[in-house]
Amino acid sequence: MEELIRIEGMTKTFGAGETAITALSEIDLTIHKGEIFGIIGLSGAGKSTLVRCLNLLERPTDGTVTVARRELTSLSERELRDARKSIGMIFQSFNLLMQRTVLENVCFPLELQKMPKKQMQERGMELLKIVGLSERANAYPAQLSGGQKQRVAIARAVANQPQVLLCDEATSALDPNTTRSILELIKEINQAMGVTVVVITHEMKVIEQICHRVAVIDKSHIVELGQVSEVFTSPKSEIARELILPRHEDRGSNGEIPQLRDSKVIRVVFNGGTAYEPLIASLAIDCGIKVNILGADTRNLEGKAFGSMLLGLPHDPIQAARAMNYIQSREGVVAEEVPDYNA
Repeated sequence: MEELIRIEGMTKTFGAGETAITALSEIDLTIHKGEIFGIIGLSGAGKSTLVRCLNLLERPTDGTVTVARRELTSLSERELRDARKSIGMIFQSFNLLMQRTVLENVCFPLELQKMPKKQMQERGMELLKIVGLSERANAYPAQLSGGQKQRVAIARAVANQPQVLLCDEATSALDPNTTRSILELIKEINQAMGVTVVVITHEMKVIEQICHRVAVIDKSHIVELGQVSEVFTSPKSEIARELILPRHEDRGSNGEIPQLRDSKVIRVVFNGGTAYEPLIASLAIDCGIKVNILGADTRNLEGKAFGSMLLGLPHDPIQAARAMNYIQSREGVVAEEVPDYNA
C-alpha cells in the first residue's frame, strides 16, 4: 500500500534537566494512504502527544514527520501552515465557535481560504448533508446534542478536503449509541472521500469498530503494532492484554475467586467463527472434563466474529493438563495460562 505518513525516530520531551519528562521516545511508524489507523493506550501513555506531533501542533524534540512526501519538521512556518491544510482534526471537546451557526462553523476553514461566499455556502451545505445535519444549518452549537456537535466538527474538519483526518479521543464524551454512529460516519467519510484517518483512543471498542491496523503505546513507546485482528487474537504486550482481553470482576475483597483459589486459569482466543458452546460441550463429552467460564467476550473485527474467554480448569493437575491439551488441539483456538490471575 502507498505510504502517506512516516514517523522516524520521533522523541518529544517537555522541560529540561532533571525535571524533563519524555512523552514520546524513538517512535517509528508508517501509515498507509486510505487506511483507518488506530493508536491506543491508557491515559498518560503519550498517544495525544503523538497525534499533536503529526501536524506539529507540538514540535518533536527529535526525529522527523513526513506527510504526503513533505517532511513537516523541516518546513518554515509559512510552509507548515500550507501543509496543515491537508490535515483535518477533530477533538473530544468539539471546539466549535459558539457565536457562529452550524453552517458558519463548517464554512470557517473555507472562509480563511477566502473562498467566494456562494461557493463556500454550497460546499458547507453539501458537507452538512453528508453528516446528516442539513436541517440544522442555522442552529447554534448550544442547541445541539453532543453527537450533533461532533458531526459539525467532522464536517468542518473535512471542508478543505484533507488527505488526513486526525481524531483525538473524538468519541470519549459521547454515549455508546452516539459513539457507534459517529464512528460509522468516520468510516463512511474514509470510504467516500479516500481520506486517511488516524484514531487516538483508550477504548478497544473504538479500534474494533473501524480500524484496519493499530499501534499500542505505553510509557512513551510503541509496544505493539499490527492488524487489529492479529493484535486482538494474540496480544504480545501486557498493556495490550489489559486493554483487550476479558477480566473477571466478581471477586472477593482480596481480589480472589474463592471457589477457584487454587485452580489454573487459562485464556482462550477464537480466531473468527469458532463458537464457545461446542468447545466447552466437546470438552465435557470427549474428555469428561468440566470447566468454569469466568468471563467471555465476542467482537466483530473486519467483518469476522472473534471471541475470547477465561476458563477455570479443574483442581486435579492431570485433568487440567488434559483439558489444556484438548483445547490447544482445536483448530482456530489459541490458549495460554494466566499465571497471576488470582494474585
